[in-house]
Amino acid sequence: MPNPLLQAWNTPHQLPPFDLIRPEHFAPALEQLMAEHLQAVEAIAKQANPASFANTAEALEAAALPLQRVSLVFHNLCASHSTPELQAVERSLAPKLAAHHGAIYLNQKLFARLDALMRQASELELSEEQRRLLQRLHLDFLMAGACLQGEARREFAACVEELAMLSARFGQNLLADEAEYALQLRDEAELAGLPPSLRNAMAEAARQRGLEGYVATLARSSAIAFLTHSSRADLREAIWRAWTTRGARPARDNRPLLQRILQLRQQQARLLCYANYADYALCDRMAGTPQAVYQLLEQAWEPAKALFAREKQQLQTMARKLGLDEDIAPWDWRYLAEKVRLEHYALDDAEVKPYFSLANMQAAMFDVAGRLFGLSFDERSDLPRYHPDVRGWEVRRHGQLIGVFLSDNFARPGKKGGAWMSVYRAQSLHGGVSLPIVVNNTNFAKGGPTLLSFDDVRTLFHEFGHGLHGLLSHVNYPRLSGTRVPRDYVELPSQLMENWALVPEVLEKHAHHVETGAVIPPALVAKILAAQNFQQGYATVRYAISALLDMELHQQADGIDDADAFQAEVCRRYGLPPEAGLAHSLAHFSHLFNGGYAAGYYVYLWAEVLEAEAFSVFEQRGDAFDPELADSLYRHIYSAGNARAPQRSLQAFCGHAPKAGPMLRKRGLIQKIG
Repeated sequence: MPNPLLQAWNTPHQLPPFDLIRPEHFAPALEQLMAEHLQAVEAIAKQANPASFANTAEALEAAALPLQRVSLVFHNLCASHSTPELQAVERSLAPKLAAHHGAIYLNQKLFARLDALMRQASELELSEEQRRLLQRLHLDFLMAGACLQGEARREFAACVEELAMLSARFGQNLLADEAEYALQLRDEAELAGLPPSLRNAMAEAARQRGLEGYVATLARSSAIAFLTHSSRADLREAIWRAWTTRGARPARDNRPLLQRILQLRQQQARLLCYANYADYALCDRMAGTPQAVYQLLEQAWEPAKALFAREKQQLQTMARKLGLDEDIAPWDWRYLAEKVRLEHYALDDAEVKPYFSLANMQAAMFDVAGRLFGLSFDERSDLPRYHPDVRGWEVRRHGQLIGVFLSDNFARPGKKGGAWMSVYRAQSLHGGVSLPIVVNNTNFAKGGPTLLSFDDVRTLFHEFGHGLHGLLSHVNYPRLSGTRVPRDYVELPSQLMENWALVPEVLEKHAHHVETGAVIPPALVAKILAAQNFQQGYATVRYAISALLDMELHQQADGIDDADAFQAEVCRRYGLPPEAGLAHSLAHFSHLFNGGYAAGYYVYLWAEVLEAEAFSVFEQRGDAFDPELADSLYRHIYSAGNARAPQRSLQAFCGHAPKAGPMLRKRGLIQKIG
């Protein structure tokens, strides 16, 4: 039988034929496509004609497409729909794919052609986007070691290959830890405090595992809800300890892996004459230097700790009222915070959630996209799907088809935790229109009508912002398409979209009670808005220490010898309050070791600075759907991709360079003016 990965995909919009694809298809397909890609690249490198933009830069873009077509399917399924068989293939292929890309970037003749083009770029008649592509390709090659010679070249390539293998193992260990954990509960006393929506989800989790009663899992939405509502401190502690020790269990210990990953990254940085990996990674970011990152984080750190101390006093007062110990443990924090929230804002999650069904909130985000950008979403039940949970829509802008949007919203075994956006195909125009196929993944608990906390709603809108960045992209070249922008800019479109989840008219139109259909009361909307900065000290401290830990790690020129000791020392030096606990212990910090955010976890706060400035433009206009601003937002932010420098795009939309003040005020870390 022919390998479906190597055939034409005669499916709607050429989506992958998921029903035909098996794990054993990937290795032969990818190995063949890697060989063909290498041949095509060799032909570009060895051609007799002098280097031109068309025969080198554009030719490189075109040569990569057949391999990208299949590798994107492979990587997406490894994240969203993995199996033991697919994981075995991933362990085998990850170093081979890394070695292949290393061979491309270390091709001396190819780099010589790009380098020649860069030297004469000012003399070539290139558009702004073409100059940008040439600059990005040249920098890609430099950062991948193209300027190295001899033994240094071989050493760098070996680092790349080993890093790919270690990163895959790190992620698979986490996936296994999360999948195997199940805290089975049987009697009513063990369910004390849990709202009906969580009980339903836990009953469904038990059913899926063939168990009686209820099962608490390590799906993030389930674990956080359990820590927030369970009246049983012993069970909260059990969940908290299981959550915080992921990746550090004897059978699958990620700590030796991450220590080796750090050594290899520092080795790469040294080979390229950088003092450390943080300096190397930041040369291609808006921040530019570790010093700029520290400056931002330090602006937030001390105000956040001061706010955390005030929040702790509130929780201690609540603990006394409840007859509990005032020495607050990390697993007590969310439980007590929910009690304080109920008292101060009369805002009960059980009261809020029925107004935020997943179905209604998806309709809300589609409506926002329609009003801002002229988009319509038409569901197609016949689109190929890799799992029954996946839904698909054709997306049109002012009536013209622009792409396909897939959503995969529920936690299940074989799917990594968290929330993320990815593509099965990137948008491009050169050489023929390529319509993007974008997928949003979340991990909501399944069971009955899916009801979301407001944090879940923000997550949904956040990932949809990434999705829109991919769908609305309107550039010529895949390398510049959609989310392929600097890491500290990529979170701007996503975090910006979260603001529309808070627009009162959006809530009033779409937040309808799941049982009665009643519109969310204005008084409840007011409570939600008033509570937005609730626990911002806690949230900011936990985020900032993770970002600081990341930067400290990647500035260690010789790596680290003991992950736990290094982590504890950084927390001690910065004065992390023990009640806060770490949001990301190193052994499960997948952003850094399996997610592309090494020396980059700061980017969420950096993008929040950009987002606060950008949304303030709408606030000053007094209309979250102002047509003129929406058009500007489309042209300069969501459709521009990486076709021009992010600083230029942001300046064009905002009219000035961003500052940290609006972000700090929005988080409640400094007082608002006026």
